[in-house]
Amino acid sequence: MPYSHSQSLTLLTHAPAQPVKDLAEDILPHLGDIQVLVNRTGLVMLPYTDTATGTRFHLGEVLVSESRVRIEAGAEGYAVCLGRDLEQSMAIALLDAALQAGIRTSLIETFLAEQEQAQLAADDLLLRQVEATRVEMETF
Repeated sequence: MPYSHSQSLTLLTHAPAQPVKDLAEDILPHLGDIQVLVNRTGLVMLPYTDTATGTRFHLGEVLVSESRVRIEAGAEGYAVCLGRDLEQSMAIALLDAALQAGIRTSLIETFLAEQEQAQLAADDLLLRQVEATRVEMETF
């Protein structure tokens, strides 16, 4: 099942770093010449919305790694990940470029489908654990 660009990047950035790096390593020989346009860490402001008033404010700064690449086919890939793992952001940018260029898409989409299922299962488990702590209280 094809994923939108946004869905693909979301799944890749939420996936464990090592499997993403391994997949990028597998498709690397199929990408041709690679031009690294951006590969850096930096701080970005984390926006938040106050649930009581709806007011938006910045909660603080978050460290991110950012990568942008251009492959021989002319496609560009981009990634921003939490933390300082430049290899992870580079791997995601390469996978993004490969998807944009139509290179090894079935392999990448299979990985995305596996990650989607794993992430949904993890979310479901977390919600069940939170629900188990619910307390019913009577107020007078």
